[in-house]
Amino acid sequence: MIGVFDSGYGGLTILKQIRRQLPEYDYIYLGDNARAPYGTRSFDCIYHYTLDAVRYLHRQGCTLIILACNTASAKALRTIQQHDIDPEQLRVLGVIRPTAEVVPSLTRTKHIGVLATPGTVASESYRIELAKQDPALVVTQQPCPMWVPLIEAGEHTSDGAQYFIRKYIRQLISRDPLIDTLLLGCTHYPLIQSAINAELALLGKQDCRTIAQGGIVAQSLTDYLLRHPQIELRLQKGGECTYLTTDDPDRFAQAAAMFLGAPVQATHVDY
Repeated sequence: MIGVFDSGYGGLTILKQIRRQLPEYDYIYLGDNARAPYGTRSFDCIYHYTLDAVRYLHRQGCTLIILACNTASAKALRTIQQHDIDPEQLRVLGVIRPTAEVVPSLTRTKHIGVLATPGTVASESYRIELAKQDPALVVTQQPCPMWVPLIEAGEHTSDGAQYFIRKYIRQLISRDPLIDTLLLGCTHYPLIQSAINAELALLGKQDCRTIAQGGIVAQSLTDYLLRHPQIELRLQKGGECTYLTTDDPDRFAQAAAMFLGAPVQATHVDY
Protein backbone atom coordinates (compact mmCIF):
# COMPACT_ATOMS: atom_id res chain seq x y z
CA MET A 1 0.00 0.00 0.00
CA ILE A 2 0.90 3.65 -0.35
CA GLY A 3 0.83 5.61 2.89
CA VAL A 4 0.16 9.34 2.90
CA PHE A 5 1.00 11.16 6.11
CA ASP A 6 0.29 14.68 7.31
CA SER A 7 0.15 16.38 10.67
CA GLY A 8 -3.47 17.22 9.95
CA TYR A 9 -5.74 17.69 6.97
CA GLY A 10 -3.59 19.49 4.40
CA GLY A 11 -2.12 16.29 3.01
CA LEU A 12 -5.59 15.45 1.75
CA THR A 13 -5.01 17.96 -1.06
CA ILE A 14 -1.99 15.87 -2.07
CA LEU A 15 -3.85 12.57 -1.70
CA LYS A 16 -6.73 13.89 -3.84
CA GLN A 17 -4.41 14.63 -6.76
CA ILE A 18 -2.43 11.40 -6.35
CA ARG A 19 -5.62 9.30 -6.41
CA ARG A 20 -6.88 11.25 -9.42
CA GLN A 21 -3.71 10.33 -11.31
CA LEU A 22 -3.10 6.87 -9.81
CA PRO A 23 -6.54 5.53 -8.83
CA GLU A 24 -5.65 1.86 -9.06
CA TYR A 25 -3.53 1.65 -5.91
CA ASP A 26 -4.57 1.12 -2.27
CA TYR A 27 -3.89 4.01 0.09
CA ILE A 28 -3.82 4.73 3.81
CA TYR A 29 -4.08 8.35 4.85
CA LEU A 30 -2.90 9.11 8.38
CA GLY A 31 -3.48 12.49 9.99
CA ASP A 32 -1.79 13.17 13.33
CA ASN A 33 -4.53 15.65 14.21
CA ALA A 34 -4.17 15.15 17.96
CA ARG A 35 -0.67 16.68 17.84
CA ALA A 36 -1.20 19.21 15.06
CA PRO A 37 -0.09 21.72 14.04
CA TYR A 38 3.56 20.80 13.49
CA GLY A 39 4.56 24.15 11.99
CA THR A 40 5.76 25.80 15.19
CA ARG A 41 7.30 22.74 16.88
CA SER A 42 11.00 21.97 17.27
CA PHE A 43 13.07 19.87 14.87
CA ASP A 44 13.38 17.00 17.36
CA CYS A 45 9.66 16.99 18.12
CA ILE A 46 8.66 16.91 14.44
CA TYR A 47 11.25 14.25 13.67
CA HIS A 48 9.99 11.92 16.42
CA TYR A 49 6.33 12.51 15.59
CA THR A 50 6.98 11.81 11.91
CA LEU A 51 9.08 8.73 12.62
CA ASP A 52 6.27 7.36 14.82
CA ALA A 53 3.84 7.78 11.93
CA VAL A 54 6.20 6.22 9.37
CA ARG A 55 6.76 3.16 11.56
CA TYR A 56 3.02 2.82 12.17
CA LEU A 57 2.18 2.99 8.45
CA HIS A 58 4.89 0.44 7.71
CA ARG A 59 3.36 -1.93 10.24
CA GLN A 60 0.04 -1.51 8.44
CA GLY A 61 1.60 -2.79 5.23
CA CYS A 62 2.75 0.40 3.52
CA THR A 63 5.96 -0.09 1.53
CA LEU A 64 5.92 3.44 0.10
CA ILE A 65 5.08 6.50 2.20
CA ILE A 66 4.59 10.09 1.09
CA LEU A 67 5.17 12.77 3.72
CA ALA A 68 2.42 15.05 2.41
CA CYS A 69 3.43 17.72 4.90
CA ASN A 70 5.96 20.42 4.11
CA THR A 71 7.03 20.75 7.74
CA ALA A 72 7.67 17.01 8.12
CA SER A 73 9.41 16.92 4.74
CA ALA A 74 11.61 19.84 5.77
CA LYS A 75 12.52 18.72 9.28
CA ALA A 76 12.30 14.92 9.32
CA LEU A 77 12.51 13.34 5.87
CA ARG A 78 16.26 13.34 5.31
CA THR A 79 17.08 11.99 8.77
CA ILE A 80 14.51 9.22 8.43
CA GLN A 81 15.80 8.29 4.98
CA GLN A 82 19.42 8.20 6.13
CA HIS A 83 19.11 6.60 9.56
CA ASP A 84 15.76 4.97 10.28
CA ILE A 85 14.58 2.83 7.38
CA ASP A 86 15.82 0.01 5.19
CA PRO A 87 15.25 1.15 1.59
CA GLU A 88 14.87 -2.47 0.55
CA GLN A 89 11.77 -2.66 2.74
CA LEU A 90 10.39 0.88 2.73
CA ARG A 91 10.71 4.07 0.73
CA VAL A 92 9.75 7.45 2.21
CA LEU A 93 9.34 10.47 -0.07
CA GLY A 94 8.50 14.12 0.56
CA VAL A 95 6.88 17.05 -1.21
CA ILE A 96 9.61 19.70 -1.20
CA ARG A 97 12.11 18.31 -3.69
CA PRO A 98 9.61 17.48 -6.47
CA THR A 99 8.08 20.93 -6.08
CA ALA A 100 11.48 22.63 -6.21
CA GLU A 101 12.33 20.72 -9.38
CA VAL A 102 9.32 22.13 -11.24
CA VAL A 103 8.91 25.70 -9.99
CA PRO A 104 12.09 27.24 -11.54
CA SER A 105 10.82 26.47 -15.05
CA LEU A 106 7.70 28.57 -14.42
CA THR A 107 9.28 31.92 -13.54
CA ARG A 108 10.22 34.59 -16.06
CA THR A 109 11.78 37.08 -13.64
CA LYS A 110 13.59 34.42 -11.57
CA HIS A 111 11.96 35.93 -8.48
CA ILE A 112 9.98 33.33 -6.51
CA GLY A 113 7.89 33.77 -3.39
CA VAL A 114 7.26 30.99 -0.89
CA LEU A 115 4.24 31.06 1.43
CA ALA A 116 4.63 28.50 4.21
CA THR A 117 4.36 27.72 7.91
CA PRO A 118 6.99 29.23 10.24
CA GLY A 119 8.61 25.80 10.60
CA THR A 120 9.04 25.30 6.87
CA VAL A 121 10.36 28.84 6.41
CA ALA A 122 12.83 28.46 9.29
CA SER A 123 14.16 25.19 7.84
CA GLU A 124 15.29 27.04 4.67
CA SER A 125 14.46 23.84 2.77
CA TYR A 126 12.84 25.56 -0.18
CA ARG A 127 15.61 28.10 -0.50
CA ILE A 128 18.20 25.30 -0.46
CA GLU A 129 16.38 23.04 -2.92
CA LEU A 130 15.55 25.86 -5.32
CA ALA A 131 19.17 27.02 -5.31
CA LYS A 132 20.21 23.53 -6.38
CA GLN A 133 17.99 23.87 -9.43
CA ASP A 134 19.06 27.42 -10.33
CA PRO A 135 21.50 29.43 -8.19
CA ALA A 136 20.33 32.64 -9.90
CA LEU A 137 16.85 32.42 -8.40
CA VAL A 138 15.82 35.08 -5.89
CA VAL A 139 13.68 33.37 -3.24
CA THR A 140 11.67 35.37 -0.71
CA GLN A 141 9.85 33.45 2.00
CA GLN A 142 6.82 34.55 3.99
CA PRO A 143 5.71 32.72 7.16
CA CYS A 144 1.92 32.54 7.48
CA PRO A 145 1.25 31.30 11.04
CA MET A 146 -2.48 32.05 11.05
CA TRP A 147 -3.53 30.34 7.84
CA VAL A 148 -3.51 26.70 8.94
CA PRO A 149 -5.53 27.29 12.14
CA LEU A 150 -8.10 29.32 10.21
CA ILE A 151 -8.43 26.70 7.48
CA GLU A 152 -8.72 23.80 9.90
CA ALA A 153 -11.37 25.71 11.86
CA GLY A 154 -13.35 26.16 8.66
CA GLU A 155 -12.92 29.93 8.91
CA HIS A 156 -10.87 30.42 5.75
CA THR A 157 -13.65 32.31 3.97
CA SER A 158 -14.31 34.67 6.89
CA ASP A 159 -13.43 38.34 7.14
CA GLY A 160 -10.81 37.44 9.73
CA ALA A 161 -9.11 35.07 7.30
CA GLN A 162 -9.20 37.72 4.59
CA TYR A 163 -7.35 40.10 6.91
CA PHE A 164 -4.48 37.63 7.36
CA ILE A 165 -4.41 36.70 3.67
CA ARG A 166 -4.07 40.38 2.80
CA LYS A 167 -1.46 40.94 5.52
CA TYR A 168 0.91 38.14 4.49
CA ILE A 169 0.59 38.68 0.73
CA ARG A 170 1.27 42.40 1.08
CA GLN A 171 4.24 41.78 3.35
CA LEU A 172 5.73 39.39 0.80
CA ILE A 173 5.17 41.53 -2.29
CA SER A 174 6.47 44.65 -0.53
CA ARG A 175 9.74 42.83 0.08
CA ASP A 176 10.09 41.77 -3.56
CA PRO A 177 7.75 43.35 -6.13
CA LEU A 178 9.43 41.34 -8.92
CA ILE A 179 7.96 38.02 -7.74
CA ASP A 180 6.06 36.41 -10.61
CA THR A 181 5.76 32.87 -9.24
CA LEU A 182 4.28 32.18 -5.83
CA LEU A 183 4.66 28.73 -4.31
CA LEU A 184 2.03 27.57 -1.85
CA GLY A 185 4.47 25.80 0.44
CA CYS A 186 1.84 24.26 2.70
CA THR A 187 -0.67 21.64 1.63
CA HIS A 188 -3.52 23.52 3.33
CA TYR A 189 -3.14 26.59 1.17
CA PRO A 190 -4.96 25.37 -1.99
CA LEU A 191 -8.18 26.00 -0.04
CA ILE A 192 -7.42 29.73 -0.07
CA GLN A 193 -5.70 29.87 -3.47
CA SER A 194 -8.53 31.85 -5.06
CA ALA A 195 -8.42 34.39 -2.20
CA ILE A 196 -4.65 34.69 -2.61
CA ASN A 197 -5.09 35.27 -6.36
CA ALA A 198 -7.73 37.92 -5.66
CA GLU A 199 -5.37 39.77 -3.31
CA LEU A 200 -2.58 39.62 -5.88
CA ALA A 201 -4.94 41.13 -8.44
CA LEU A 202 -5.71 44.01 -6.06
CA LEU A 203 -1.97 44.66 -5.90
CA GLY A 204 -1.72 44.73 -9.70
CA LYS A 205 -0.04 41.32 -9.73
CA GLN A 206 -2.57 39.48 -11.93
CA ASP A 207 0.30 37.84 -13.83
CA CYS A 208 1.81 36.35 -10.66
CA ARG A 209 1.26 32.61 -10.85
CA THR A 210 0.35 30.66 -7.70
CA ILE A 211 1.52 27.07 -7.61
CA ALA A 212 -0.16 24.34 -5.53
CA GLN A 213 1.75 21.12 -4.90
CA GLY A 214 -0.83 18.37 -5.42
CA GLY A 215 -0.49 17.95 -9.17
CA ILE A 216 3.29 18.25 -9.01
CA VAL A 217 3.62 15.57 -6.33
CA ALA A 218 1.19 13.26 -8.17
CA GLN A 219 3.21 13.51 -11.40
CA SER A 220 6.46 13.02 -9.49
CA LEU A 221 5.10 9.86 -7.88
CA THR A 222 3.95 8.57 -11.25
CA ASP A 223 7.44 9.09 -12.65
CA TYR A 224 9.02 7.52 -9.56
CA LEU A 225 6.99 4.33 -9.93
CA LEU A 226 7.91 4.09 -13.61
CA ARG A 227 11.60 4.40 -12.67
CA HIS A 228 11.32 1.87 -9.83
CA PRO A 229 9.26 -1.08 -11.10
CA GLN A 230 10.51 -3.28 -8.25
CA ILE A 231 8.69 -0.97 -5.83
CA GLU A 232 5.60 -0.59 -7.98
CA LEU A 233 5.14 -4.38 -8.15
CA ARG A 234 4.88 -4.56 -4.34
CA LEU A 235 1.95 -2.14 -4.18
CA GLN A 236 -1.59 -3.45 -3.79
CA LYS A 237 -4.04 -2.46 -6.49
CA GLY A 238 -7.60 -2.44 -5.24
CA GLY A 239 -8.43 1.23 -5.57
CA GLU A 240 -9.24 1.46 -1.85
CA CYS A 241 -8.43 4.27 0.56
CA THR A 242 -8.48 4.11 4.37
CA TYR A 243 -8.56 7.25 6.50
CA LEU A 244 -6.96 7.22 9.95
CA THR A 245 -6.61 9.96 12.55
CA THR A 246 -5.10 10.27 16.01
CA ASP A 247 -7.97 12.56 16.99
CA ASP A 248 -11.77 12.36 16.86
CA PRO A 249 -12.80 10.47 13.69
CA ASP A 250 -16.11 12.29 13.28
CA ARG A 251 -14.38 15.65 13.42
CA PHE A 252 -11.77 14.40 10.98
CA ALA A 253 -14.43 13.15 8.55
CA GLN A 254 -16.22 16.48 8.64
CA ALA A 255 -13.07 18.46 7.90
CA ALA A 256 -11.81 15.93 5.34
CA ALA A 257 -14.99 16.39 3.32
CA MET A 258 -14.10 20.08 3.03
CA PHE A 259 -10.64 19.24 1.67
CA LEU A 260 -11.72 16.39 -0.62
CA GLY A 261 -15.12 17.60 -1.73
CA ALA A 262 -16.60 14.21 -0.85
CA PRO A 263 -17.65 12.41 2.34
CA VAL A 264 -15.28 9.94 4.01
CA GLN A 265 -15.30 7.59 6.98
CA ALA A 266 -12.39 7.74 9.39
CA THR A 267 -11.02 5.56 12.19
CA HIS A 268 -9.22 6.66 15.35
CA VAL A 269 -5.79 5.11 15.95
CA ASP A 270 -3.09 5.30 18.62
CA TYR A 271 0.54 4.46 17.89
